Amino acid sequence: MTWHEVLRSQLADALAEAGPDAPTLCEGWQARHLAAHIILRENNAVVGAGLVVPALAANTERATEELAATGQSEGGFRDLVSRVATTPPPWHPMAWAGDAANVVEFFVHTEDVRRGSGHGEPRELDPGLVQALWAQLPRFAGLRARRTGVGLVVVRPDGVRRRLRAASAGHGSVVVRGEVGEVLLWLSGRGAAAHVHLEGAAEDLEALTAALPVD
Repeated sequence: MTWHEVLRSQLADALAEAGPDAPTLCEGWQARHLAAHIILRENNAVVGAGLVVPALAANTERATEELAATGQSEGGFRDLVSRVATTPPPWHPMAWAGDAANVVEFFVHTEDVRRGSGHGEPRELDPGLVQALWAQLPRFAGLRARRTGVGLVVVRPDGVRRRLRAASAGHGSVVVRGEVGEVLLWLSGRGAAAHVHLEGAAEDLEALTAALPVD
């Protein structure tokens, strides 16, 4: 199995264990909303576009609420989870994209469910999954950090380090220490639940944590 297939299964298991009304790290969403999001992302091109095109966001929000409402009952939620667990057909773009589009998506959303109550602890990840997530890090150093001008250097517990972005003029770099999965959660805006440690000059830390808060 590929990593996105493994992570899809783990996400479905986490949803089933949590139940339809469980809180998640996605503000305003319960587990059934997150399940609806995954289903619509993979089965509705217009709704999927609304995830990245602001003009279509209202349509996406409405469709998510409507589908999530079908998961309020035990049977309805079981159906949503079953659909999350089902891989898109081979012709679907999400099936073609494989790990590139889905590894981080499924990993982060699994943690959204696991840690939504505030009690989930980091999991011990397979070394192969760590490497798959490590390869995706540069894509997620993205817009929030770029706007601050602060450079980013990630250091794993085993000492391996990677520069994700260089500092702009007038700024220094911040060193982010933590497991790869925790760094991804922080870069995805889940800093309150991520276990990371930041080191750098006070002004750089202030600018960076204004965009990407930590607990």
